[in-house]
Amino acid sequence: MDEIDELNDVDVALVAYREDGWWNVAELSDDDLEDVEDVAEALRELAPDALAMISVADEFFVLVRVAGPLTRVLLSDGTAAEEYDLATSVLDFLDLDDPEDDELSDPVGDLDVLADLGIGAVEMEDLLDDTAEAEYLDEVLSDLAKRLGFGELFDDAVGLATL
Repeated sequence: MDEIDELNDVDVALVAYREDGWWNVAELSDDDLEDVEDVAEALRELAPDALAMISVADEFFVLVRVAGPLTRVLLSDGTAAEEYDLATSVLDFLDLDDPEDDELSDPVGDLDVLADLGIGAVEMEDLLDDTAEAEYLDEVLSDLAKRLGFGELFDDAVGLATL
């Protein structure tokens, strides 16, 4: 897919990080969305421990988590790599070769990416199951942000009404 079109398809591109015990949310620039490495670099510039939440075309989302030099990634649907460069970069980062592999129709990456924040692999799998039925992925990410403690900040940043 053409890079410009893909950037136009980005629904959500936010970073969340804690500073002095409080959550902060900021937008990622288009320049930071080229690939997973660019996202991770942008996160490290903000905070030593940060989380990016990126949703593209209501087709898939990517979570990128940095903690010091460690980068952890979760892609909600591996088949998105057939059409989207950002999703392909996740597979490249994880050293997965074939985006047409049957296993890639499932989430790809680290299901425990948020375990230290209270959302382990089982809860993440439940959330990802909900993703298949969701009409809008920004609402799924909003639910995730609420569980992590920065839901209102997330909703304000993406223009969702907070319930």
